Amino acid sequence: MFRLGVSPARPVPTRGYRWGMATYLDRILERHREVAAAETRSVADLVDQARQMPPVRPFAGSLRRAAAEGELAVISEIKRRSPSKGALNLELDPAVMAQRYAAGGAAAMSVLTDVEFFGGSVADLQAARAAVDLPVLRKDFTVGPLDVCDARLMGADCVLLIAAALAPAELIELHELADAIGIEVLVEIHDEPELETALAAGARMVGVNQRDLVTFQVDHERAVRMAGAIPADVVRIAESGVRDAADARNLQAAGYHAVLVGETLVTADDPARLLGELRGETVRR
Repeated sequence: MFRLGVSPARPVPTRGYRWGMATYLDRILERHREVAAAETRSVADLVDQARQMPPVRPFAGSLRRAAAEGELAVISEIKRRSPSKGALNLELDPAVMAQRYAAGGAAAMSVLTDVEFFGGSVADLQAARAAVDLPVLRKDFTVGPLDVCDARLMGADCVLLIAAALAPAELIELHELADAIGIEVLVEIHDEPELETALAAGARMVGVNQRDLVTFQVDHERAVRMAGAIPADVVRIAESGVRDAADARNLQAAGYHAVLVGETLVTADDPARLLGELRGETVRR
């Protein structure tokens, strides 16, 4: 059970520092922890406010429903740019994009709210969520309890916790806080040790990021390997590097309930059509 007094955000060595080189994640986290360290808002006050929010839209439930029908669920992402690729779709209208995603059969959405590195915003999330009935993940770099509360208060249905960005104790504390204020959690991992940490924190949704944090290369074989290691009662999501229906087929066959697709969709001429291909040209179980 979450208890107030969770440790303040503090530097946590991620893969790059452990391997003697800085990664894009290290640089982003350093900035987010600087911002968190300057915060003066009361966690207790925000927790009280968050607990008064209306119930979230079921995020995991939406993915499970699609899987129960033999379909690969797609979490469609609203993403303007990235540190590694630069501009993707800077002028996108989040409400219009959300409507296109809904028309294409998306099970859920992910919206970047990081301003400095991804060009996102809270306004993007709120506009997208208001335009459709889909549940929404706040895609950002959660480093402390205020970030979890902010996700709930801005209207997100799910918050992202990145195992590589948090000490094991932090991951447990923030997952407990999310449960206490009624927001769902997606825990992102890259390998078996991080999976163990996620499960110890009580993760019920696990996302395997196929992109290596140091080389930025997509490793499809890692995703296939990790799918078999995730317990059957956990919702399994493959993140990053899903390019086409063939990738979707392979990931569904490996055992994933869902894929999170960003760059491929925001740069597509017809996102709704592409979504249909990702969902429809998949292995039927």
